[in-house]
Amino acid sequence: MALTLYVDTARWRAHQQSVIQQFPGIIPVCKGNGYGFSNERLAEEVTRMGADTLAVGTTYEAARIKDFFSGDLLVLTPFRLGEEPVPLPDRVIRSVSSVEGVRGLVGARVVIEVMSSMKRHGISEEDLPKLHAAIEDVRLEGFAIHLPLDHADGSGGVDEVTGWMERLRNAHLPLHTMFVSHLKAEELRELQQRFPQTRFRARIGTRLWLGDHDATQYRGAVLDVTPVAKGDRFGYRQQKAPGDGYLVVVAGGTSHGVGLEAPKALHGMMPRAKGVARAGLATMNRNLSPFVWAGKQRWFAEPPHMQVSILFVPNDAPAPQVGDELVAHLRHTTTQFDRVVDH
Repeated sequence: MALTLYVDTARWRAHQQSVIQQFPGIIPVCKGNGYGFSNERLAEEVTRMGADTLAVGTTYEAARIKDFFSGDLLVLTPFRLGEEPVPLPDRVIRSVSSVEGVRGLVGARVVIEVMSSMKRHGISEEDLPKLHAAIEDVRLEGFAIHLPLDHADGSGGVDEVTGWMERLRNAHLPLHTMFVSHLKAEELRELQQRFPQTRFRARIGTRLWLGDHDATQYRGAVLDVTPVAKGDRFGYRQQKAPGDGYLVVVAGGTSHGVGLEAPKALHGMMPRAKGVARAGLATMNRNLSPFVWAGKQRWFAEPPHMQVSILFVPNDAPAPQVGDELVAHLRHTTTQFDRVVDH
């Protein structure tokens, strides 16, 4: 009995192909938990696509994935002086976000990240004159810019990339390749038209792997069903059942990522009101689970355990049976499945 990721493989790959067609020269991103699929599985998919480069998050991920992909590996986390050395093949390309970092990678293949409005990391405009001497000692693969998802000032990604292209050109730095993130297909085409001598390569992860929500589904198997009456005590803390119904034990707990959630940025009054309501319910030990039964998302009976969750299903709904599977609305990037089923 398991928490299973079901993949409509043909549909999933059809979506991948649609993204590849929109972004010529795409660099697929495989990092973290592999967007819920595992990096090893995604490396196999990238090989199937015929992509020449795969982007990973860290040097540790590059070391683990190098035997699953034979092309170039682009490490997105910038190099830092004094970082722990990880043995990597020559086909690994390092991102760098400082002049000192470039100087510390003599002989290496590098991509230099520029500071975007994300303000996360990158070379500043003031540092550009210092790069001339530094890049003579490395194999420069190009420059890169990581854009925000939203531009609050009403501008777009094209404007920000264009601004940096002009700064780099004015500094007389090589502009043969620019690696970009979070651009729309039409924005990429516009940039390519504006700068025909530069090759723009989009680094894409979420849109490529998770863009078709209906191609994948998590389901947790029902392990046990126990009838309870209102007031019956149960669980680790011996709480009282809120009414007549069933305690349903389903595969999927904290070790799978169930009950764990990354903070979200809320925009608008309605999402904020819902957030306040959820917080108020949580203080009363009422937490909505990701599991769905009989058309409704069901409440946790108590906080999820390591490998299972216990749900409360009221008796106005049909009782699940052992072996049934409950659809689970889980975030791919924080979920670890027991098994994957392609169909």
